[in-house]
Order: sequence, then C-alpha cells, then structure tokens
Amino acid sequence: MEIFMWWLDLDLASKEWLRENLRVAELPLPVLQGIAEAGGPHPDDVAGVLTGADWDFIETQSEFVD
Repeated sequence: MEIFMWWLDLDLASKEWLRENLRVAELPLPVLQGIAEAGGPHPDDVAGVLTGADWDFIETQSEFVD
C-alpha cells in the first residue's frame, strides 16, 4: 500500500520519529505497530517496512504540522 494512503492515520509520535530518523535500517516496535495500525505494511522483518520511495515521501512531502 502506498504511504500516502496511510500516512494521515499514523500517530504523531511515529511520524515525528520517522522524520527525525530518516532512512534508518531498523524501526522500533512502537513505530512498526503504529504503521500497521494506520493501515500500512505489516512487516515480516523490521527492515522491509518502508521503501526508498516511502522515505522520499517522509523527507519531502510530509508536512510537519499534522
């Protein structure tokens, strides 16, 4: 599922963490849970949740005021 389809439903704490830790190899469990609860991917491994395009979206398209 494309990030723009679940980003708005992601909790603010997870959004902030993702913005502050761009392109990290592993996401913490609370962020993974937040992504899954918002309708994003349910990972089999923590490194495979976000694609390069997802990180690009977080870095350039997401707004800091949600």
